Amino acid sequence: MIARREFMQRLGGALLIPVGLSACAVAPPARQHSGDRGDSADSAVAAALSYGDAKQRPRAGGDGAPRMVVVFLRGAVDGMNVVVPHGDPAYYQARPTIAVGRPGTPNGAIDLTGYFGLHPALRALHPYWESGQLAFVHAAGSPDPSRSHFEAQDYMETGTPGQHALRDGWLNRMLGQLPHADSPVRALTVGEALPRILSGPQVVANMPTGRNGAQPTALDRPELNRAFGAMYAEDAVLGKAYRDGLAARRTLLAEMNDEQRIADNGAPLPNGLSPDAARLGRLMRGDPRIRLGFLALGGWDTHINQGSGRGQLAGRLEPLGQGLATLASELGPAFNDTVIVVVSEFGRTFRENGNGGTDHGHGNVIWLLGGNVRGRRIYGEWPGLTPAALHEGRDLAVTTDFRTVLALLAERHMRVGDAALQQLFPGFRPPPPPNILL
Repeated sequence: MIARREFMQRLGGALLIPVGLSACAVAPPARQHSGDRGDSADSAVAAALSYGDAKQRPRAGGDGAPRMVVVFLRGAVDGMNVVVPHGDPAYYQARPTIAVGRPGTPNGAIDLTGYFGLHPALRALHPYWESGQLAFVHAAGSPDPSRSHFEAQDYMETGTPGQHALRDGWLNRMLGQLPHADSPVRALTVGEALPRILSGPQVVANMPTGRNGAQPTALDRPELNRAFGAMYAEDAVLGKAYRDGLAARRTLLAEMNDEQRIADNGAPLPNGLSPDAARLGRLMRGDPRIRLGFLALGGWDTHINQGSGRGQLAGRLEPLGQGLATLASELGPAFNDTVIVVVSEFGRTFRENGNGGTDHGHGNVIWLLGGNVRGRRIYGEWPGLTPAALHEGRDLAVTTDFRTVLALLAERHMRVGDAALQQLFPGFRPPPPPNILL
């Protein structure tokens, strides 16, 4: 088991490097940055790697209750068209029809660092980059090479790449390590089904999707409540689970109905993801006992007609960006105590295929949005796009294990104790993580 002292030494020691302008922005193996702004014993190396410096800003006040929202993009989003390496000609050579154009061209990328840019459909998030509240970790993902959606998602949700031993999710295990509160809704998942990431012994509430999510269901009828209560009365385990679930449902319905009446003021909500994101944000803002949120979105498996700055992928990214901006806005002051993490099971092939799309790949990008994020940076060790640097000659390599980022958030943001880190990610010894938090 890794001790707190050792973990914090790893945390504060040699950091992964925010990458930036140069197409050769790869940290030489023998050189490490020593400071937060990319300071190094070798100033020439530091200069080449220091683009995207964190913007200095005062620490805004929330209510002090750290929160985390995980957004899972199921189907493997194309991270290289989300955070675009527009400074590398190889990107355009490998993607003649689907590459996002250089900044300044029609539907081109929004420049971030001089080397990397943001997909234009995510323009709603650019203000958060400018304000220092949005960051990315590129060339990130799972060390397991699986290209199976089901298997890779399972590994990422259990936090155990390559292993099938654990059935509960790392987010449920994290919930068990947080201070207990007198509330059955400490964790919310958007949707009817309980995802693997939140499965486990801790009580999790489901928030139905859509405008009618707060409407009563058959199980809310008193006669059915009594019938189910009697059926489970003699089974201690199932009885407790039923009572906990019922309590969570009642609490959530009450809070949803209250916030809906107050916040809507008769106005219609935006289309797409935004209504659910707005409801989740308002609930977490209004009840500091809600510490964890989760939502999943599909439609990212773009084998055919992916598009570039416009097209199929852009049509999915735009409502995603708007929904995340809505979530951040509706969190209000609670945004200052929240980190929103966007992940996907793996990336996509570096080269486009014959159908104008991309196939299952490896390395991807993790998105980080929140008031506690040291933004305006792209973190990680960029491996480059040369044939020798590609994973199996076809994919962006993984240089940052996704658990490195999540362990840092658990330790530094959610304040999970060092002994619990090994319970969250069994057998994982985190290398020096990127310094992504204030």
